[in-house]
Amino acid sequence: MTVPTAAHATAARSPAEVYEAEFVPALFGPFAETMVDAAAIRPGQRVLDVACGTGALTRAVAARVGGAGTAIGVDANPEMLAVARRLWPGAEWIHGRAESLPVADASVDAVVSQFGLMFFDDRVAALRDMQRVLAPGGRLAVAVCGAVERSAGYGALAELLHQLFGAAVADAFRAPFAIGDPALLGDLAAQAGLHDAQVVQHAADVRFASVDALVSAERDCVWTLGGLLDETQFGLLRREARRVLAPFVQADGGVAFVMPVPVIVARKR
Repeated sequence: MTVPTAAHATAARSPAEVYEAEFVPALFGPFAETMVDAAAIRPGQRVLDVACGTGALTRAVAARVGGAGTAIGVDANPEMLAVARRLWPGAEWIHGRAESLPVADASVDAVVSQFGLMFFDDRVAALRDMQRVLAPGGRLAVAVCGAVERSAGYGALAELLHQLFGAAVADAFRAPFAIGDPALLGDLAAQAGLHDAQVVQHAADVRFASVDALVSAERDCVWTLGGLLDETQFGLLRREARRVLAPFVQADGGVAFVMPVPVIVARKR
C-alpha cells in the first residue's frame, strides 16, 4: 500500500515501521496468501506487486514463485521500500508510481496489488498501466478494503469517531474504505479497459493484540488519523473504544472482526 506523506508518526517509529509492525500482522500479511491464489501465481513466474509497501504481499509472491521466479515490488514511498529491502533483500524493489509503472510492456506474468488502489492519484490510469505490463494470458488481482459499513469492527470505530470528534475526523478514518463498493470497482475496471474483469468478494480476518493496540495503530497511521488527535482526544478515544469494541474482544484480549475485501480479477488476452 502506498502511504501519502504526513507529518505525524510516533517519535520512536517512522510511518513505514508502524505499517510493518502493526498493519502487516493485523491484516496485510495474512491476506497476502489469498491474493497469491487470486492471481493464480505459479512457480517460476515473474510477478509485480504494485504499491508493495513494506513487502508483505511481495514476500508471499516470492515464496510462491520460488528460486526460478522473480518477485518485484513497486512503491512510490522510499521509506516503505527501505524497510522492504531490509526485510527481504532477495526481491527486486523499484521506486515508482502506479500510474506510470517503471516496467516494460508485457514483461510480467501476473500483477497484484492489495489495499493501495484507493490511494492512487488516478485509479483508472493505474489499472490501465497494470494491464500494459502484463504478458498475454497474464492475470491481475487488485484488492481494496470493503465498505466500512460492512465491517462491523471498523464500522463501529468510524461511528465512534464521528460521535466524539465530528465528520472531518471520521471521514479521514473512512478514506481507505472509499471505493469498497463492488459496482464502483467494476466501473473502474471497465473504464481502464481491463480484459475479462470481474469483482470477486473475499473476507479478511482483522486481528490486533488489543483494543488499545488497534486504536494506537490508527492514531499513528499517516493515511487515516495521523496528526489529527491530541493526547487528550487520544485518551478519550481509547477509553470509549474499549466500550464500543468490547463485542469483538477475544478470550486472549485480542480484538478480531471480519472485513469484506472485493478483488478485481482480470486476465489479459
